[in-house]
Amino acid sequence: MDGDLTGRAMYFGLLLLAVGGYAVTQFVRRPGQAAQQMLIWAFIFIGLMGAAGMWQDISREALGRQEVLEDGRIVAPLAPDGHYYLTAEINGTKVRFMVDTGASDIVLTRQDAARVGLNPDGLSYFGQARTANGTVATAPVVLNSLDLGPIHDENLRAVVNGGEMDQSLMGMAYLTRFARVELSRDQLILER
Repeated sequence: MDGDLTGRAMYFGLLLLAVGGYAVTQFVRRPGQAAQQMLIWAFIFIGLMGAAGMWQDISREALGRQEVLEDGRIVAPLAPDGHYYLTAEINGTKVRFMVDTGASDIVLTRQDAARVGLNPDGLSYFGQARTANGTVATAPVVLNSLDLGPIHDENLRAVVNGGEMDQSLMGMAYLTRFARVELSRDQLILER
């Protein structure tokens, strides 16, 4: 056990002794009120644990939202994980994409494909893509519509990833449709 760990263990031991001693004395003196206070603290603790568990989802929604400027440019801030994200409507359904300049195509997860009206189980996965996790099978699809802010595109080629993937990807096939794509230290700017 190193010194830092020993110090932490001693601190938490003393804290537990103080809080535990106080709780025991309160239970002896006023058991009903002590039980009520313990329940209140338990609910506070459970609420804090729930908020901490949902923080990633909350921060994803609260932070990192793209905006459309008056001149039509789309600006997306750098997310805490170091990536840029865009939310587009595919066939009328919102899909969150990670911008990936290493991806050639628009790549949908099987889950996102199902959400936008494609049947991932009925697709032909005869294509291949080389990824950081190896080669995966892909199925070519055509997206009826893709709306990113005020920008509307129709009949776009995309692929559905046949393997496990956490996030749909916005690859170069879509990004090259813009006259200007600028990646700065803290924002992505798209201009058509």
